[in-house]
Amino acid sequence: MIRLRSWEYWPLQVVYFPIFFYWMWQAIRSGSLFFFSASNPSIESGGMLGESKSKILDLIPDEVKPITLFFNKGVELEDMITQFSQHQLTYPVIAKPDMGERGWQVVKVKDEIALVNYAESSTVDFIIQEYIDLPVELGVFYYRMPDEEQGVVSSIVLKEMLKVTGDGRSTLRELMTKYDRAKLQITTLEKERDLSVVPKSGEDVELVGIGNHSKGTTFLNGNQWITEKLITQFDLLSKQVKGFYYGRYDLRCASREALERGEMKIMELNGAGAEPAHIYHPGFSLFRAYGVLFKHWKILAQISRANHKNGVAYLTLKEAKEIWSRIKAKEALT
Repeated sequence: MIRLRSWEYWPLQVVYFPIFFYWMWQAIRSGSLFFFSASNPSIESGGMLGESKSKILDLIPDEVKPITLFFNKGVELEDMITQFSQHQLTYPVIAKPDMGERGWQVVKVKDEIALVNYAESSTVDFIIQEYIDLPVELGVFYYRMPDEEQGVVSSIVLKEMLKVTGDGRSTLRELMTKYDRAKLQITTLEKERDLSVVPKSGEDVELVGIGNHSKGTTFLNGNQWITEKLITQFDLLSKQVKGFYYGRYDLRCASREALERGEMKIMELNGAGAEPAHIYHPGFSLFRAYGVLFKHWKILAQISRANHKNGVAYLTLKEAKEIWSRIKAKEALT
């Protein structure tokens, strides 16, 4: 009933069903089912499917991204640990698939034993990323027409990690049952931590330290953070990311003021498949969400057609089949 009442929990296929028809309309106008692939020429498929997180991060200036190491599945453990030491990484770190979405297999790794276990159990290529311990996690959606100098920040989502507050009597499990969002995560979290612990009265306990909606993070509308200073910073940054025109930066920073100064660490950059995630703010109506989504798909198509006119080829059917086969092979392994 919790999932039924709130559309933010509905399956992606259900929410996006009307978007399918709009995609087909834009495909007819563009002359290709895969028009979106021209949106970000430097990213495979434009960032809609099958793209490598590590290759996208390679496009971003070093000063605004965490240390990130790529490993093939089945990596020699000694080689992995050696690289870990050489780059002076310390625990905790974030481990996640190099090709994945919506929080799939994203884990906060606390020590070497957990890292080795992750590597040994991973059925796909993965990355190890420096954990950025900054208080604000958010997503900034940015787009810019290829022939224009100034872009647009159209969405900011602020991420509130899943947590409960102790009363001195109740266990974590009992506290979680009092909140719908937390209740949905009990089955997952009981495999990862001891939910029989009784927090002190007034003690805030962060249950998940990763800002993914699928892991219980609350997505809040942060569009009030959009200012001219912020847009200027993301214009400067995005022009340094070769071939990037449309997508969402997922990042951490110390404060709103720090973000406006360009002081941030970018964990991921998502391309054509990115969402303006402020639409998942609790109580944000599905009708309003569709308005936002249709607007962004229209812009995605406009950017893609503009790049195509400038010589960027659309993904071919053969190339799309190859990417899809790779994705299905990954799913079969998991």
